[in-house]
Amino acid sequence: MEEVSNKIRSYRLQQNITLKELSQKTGMSISFLSQVERGASSLAITSLKKIADALQVPITSFFESPQNDNFHVKKEDHKSFQFERSSMIYTRLAGEFAGRTLEPVLVVMPPHAKQEHVFSHPGEEFFYVLEGVVIFTVNEREYLVKPGDSIHYPSQQPHFWSNPLDIEAKILCISTPAIF
Repeated sequence: MEEVSNKIRSYRLQQNITLKELSQKTGMSISFLSQVERGASSLAITSLKKIADALQVPITSFFESPQNDNFHVKKEDHKSFQFERSSMIYTRLAGEFAGRTLEPVLVVMPPHAKQEHVFSHPGEEFFYVLEGVVIFTVNEREYLVKPGDSIHYPSQQPHFWSNPLDIEAKILCISTPAIF
């Protein structure tokens, strides 16, 4: 997430916005924003969205690489990350090129992990369970998805997922729009 921290600071400075002004626009404290820019504090995706809106840049700009047309992503180049207050590990699998709309991600869910919030947003989500079992709750209906099973739904439907077992689950997730 160091790259994200550097880009936040860079956009802010390019626009001659002080930390105080960014704090007023986002509702986040100056000290927290300073820690984020130094890479000393992790950032929830919702907080990153507030910062992107305040800086008037798409959230995807924090994850874009100056390289274009990088279609092949080798295993050793995969980038894993976690969101604040989440035990799940996400690994980006996507190539990088202009106009990309899909977001393929490998998700590793520890035993008994679950999303903290119900989500609803534009796009679609497709999941293929590789290992373990995941319970997907979509529009208040539960789906038990086992290895080799998949689930595909519009992201506008309220949804969240959880791992009910004592073993980790591995899931291939493909969503739109691309956000990382």
